[in-house]
Amino acid sequence: MTDTIMQTADRVIAATYKRFPIVLERGEGTAVWDTQGRRYTDFVSGIAVCNLGHAHPRIAEAVARQAKQLVHVSNLYYTVPQTELAELLVAQCFADRVFFCNSGAEANEAAIKLARKYFKDKGQPERYRIISMEKSFHGRTMATLSATGQEKIRAGYDPVLQGFSFVPFNDIEALEAAVDEGTCAVMLEPIQGEGGIRCPDPDYLQQVRQLCDRHGILMILDEIQTGMSRTGALFAHQHEGVAPDIMTLAKALANGLPIGAMLATEKVAAAFGPGAHASTFGGTPLVTAAALETLRTMLDEQIPRRAAETGVYFRQALEGLKQQCSRIVEVRGRGLLLGAQLDGPADDLVRFCMQKGFLVNCVQGDTLRFAPPLIVQEEEIDALIGCLEEILKQ
Repeated sequence: MTDTIMQTADRVIAATYKRFPIVLERGEGTAVWDTQGRRYTDFVSGIAVCNLGHAHPRIAEAVARQAKQLVHVSNLYYTVPQTELAELLVAQCFADRVFFCNSGAEANEAAIKLARKYFKDKGQPERYRIISMEKSFHGRTMATLSATGQEKIRAGYDPVLQGFSFVPFNDIEALEAAVDEGTCAVMLEPIQGEGGIRCPDPDYLQQVRQLCDRHGILMILDEIQTGMSRTGALFAHQHEGVAPDIMTLAKALANGLPIGAMLATEKVAAAFGPGAHASTFGGTPLVTAAALETLRTMLDEQIPRRAAETGVYFRQALEGLKQQCSRIVEVRGRGLLLGAQLDGPADDLVRFCMQKGFLVNCVQGDTLRFAPPLIVQEEEIDALIGCLEEILKQ
């Protein structure tokens, strides 16, 4: 059956993914199983999506209950789970209002539109340009790939949208030099995930906030990968003691169901009035019920603290491995978003790990990214470290 599924998929699904030759059919906690019955410990989590693990009972129950009650209605009407989710989200952060959509790219599209609309409503339509970071990743729609600081993502889609420029991450002087009278916002990730797990220097985000305040421009934080407890705080910018004007979420917000969210202060969100933006499936009762239970579970079970503590353990284990294996150049990250940069391509290690029963992935060609469910146990980390040690010493 496995070969048939793969052959059929290769025949009928657009070839936009380079897939591994396994067919996954079920999961539980930190583990997934393929159609051959092989078990894998998952250190990918659907790319930082299943932060509470697979088939979490509380979320499964919430989805089943809501599916029997109300799956979808138009946003022309109010619904209970959407309202309760928005209320709980704004209670946990700087924001006053939420716009719901279906993905991270859509959340970032909404943020880009809101930033431009905000200045247009202020009578400054010339202020539409957004400064983003080199090696950033904000999505694959035309607007979000235009805002992404990686040429390989933009390649083949020229002409991309105008109004975006790029400066090096962690270079506040370059950012200051790039601001002009046409700038409306700075858009960045608190940690660059697809960029190789690049963390901000101490005080960098605070410096960006101060720069935005000084020039009267907006600060947009893309927390699509770093949000929802991944770094050891509910939102990564909370480590730095800063508050953006706009924040985007997706990935782990509903622990695997498709949802995105753009959050903003009242002052900025006011630019989105009726008809300014919309999404047919944004914030349906089904996905918001899942997201609401996800957030409640994270708060009830103190998942941010758990991710912080386990992340320290994991990073120390990787640093110890680095001392033994010269192929590891650097260990980076925070909480349970960690990367180990190698002295060459890392693709082979991903395949070897899969053969040994561990799912990891590679970014930027040379960096192993580790983003396990936040419920991962220390013994599971130890087992992965033992696997990596065996492979690297070969």
